[in-house]
Amino acid sequence: MLAPTPEPMAEAIVSLQNLQHNLSEIRRKTGAGVRIMGVVKANAYGHDVHRVSETLERNGIADFGVANIQEAIDLQKGGVLKKPASILAFASPLSSQIPFYLQHGIEMTLCNTETLLAADSLAMATGKKLTVHIKVDTGMGRLGLPPAAAMELLRASEQCSGIEVKGIYTHFADSSRDMAFTRKQLRDFLSLASEYDHSSGKRLLKHAANSGAILSLPEANLDMVRPGITLYGYHPAKETAARLNLKPVMQVEGRIVFLKTVPAGSTISYCRTWRAPVTTTIATIAAGYADGYPRALSGKGAQVSTNGHSFAQVGTITMDQIMVDLGTSSTAKVGDRAILFGWEGSTTAETLAVLSGTVSYEILCGVSRRAGRVFR
Repeated sequence: MLAPTPEPMAEAIVSLQNLQHNLSEIRRKTGAGVRIMGVVKANAYGHDVHRVSETLERNGIADFGVANIQEAIDLQKGGVLKKPASILAFASPLSSQIPFYLQHGIEMTLCNTETLLAADSLAMATGKKLTVHIKVDTGMGRLGLPPAAAMELLRASEQCSGIEVKGIYTHFADSSRDMAFTRKQLRDFLSLASEYDHSSGKRLLKHAANSGAILSLPEANLDMVRPGITLYGYHPAKETAARLNLKPVMQVEGRIVFLKTVPAGSTISYCRTWRAPVTTTIATIAAGYADGYPRALSGKGAQVSTNGHSFAQVGTITMDQIMVDLGTSSTAKVGDRAILFGWEGSTTAETLAVLSGTVSYEILCGVSRRAGRVFR
């Protein structure tokens, strides 16, 4: 009988059990009383925002962070969140996007007076309140106002009856390595927040800690933390001193689709960048840079595991396939799994990131939809 779908060439296996484990490790580190926002932007770092968010909600998470209003609506309309949840979009919105925050009840990042006034006007016209978090730039240099200007924005917001300021937050630029600068960022942020709390009589939700700060700067936990990469099983940088017992949540696999024995001197792949030093067996694996295995790894010595043994990728990585040198003693067969990175074998997303000159975040986010997600 014909199978309902063809056997896949490449897959991204997502372990929801490992996700739960990592969340428990983060909770153990932050302690009781600190809220955790699940950062699920970029399709949950490539893992699938809906299955990840569903799992996080089942494990007590009620706050979610996404990149922009489109991601927020996608999460909200996906139907996986069964309880009231707060969804914060981190991007500073375009004016044309503000009505969608009101329509869908998404929490908005507020960075300037112009957006404040436009949002207040629209909220008043619809009879709704728009919930916002004010972003303070303490040194990241990306979004938000410096503390003095942020204070002016906070005070201006008090005159806007259509706006509810729920929180105030900042983002650390180098919380895994430059702790002196990170502590200065935190001091500047807390000075502003304390001054506003005292002068206004209000107490806003304060959040600053990303994965690096959760590990290295516990005084930055404040009311809520925002773990991203640690949820998915990786530390933000190799320099991070404190470590958790994290487990990769994604494993990417391809199938061996062809085997051939080549004599010494044979060249492999585009531009003939690799030459066989001896007679050897070459496996062609059906996964390439279109699946998220970076072309920058070509010839860098990345290891691919099959049947419990590791072998070197050789030649230029192509769009749909990579080649691996199996030597002469491998028992690999066509159809066998080849693990590109994950929890099996010696290669992780961090391993590939180091070899290709990037970060584990990019490796994970780069795994394309063609590598279908399988959840365990």
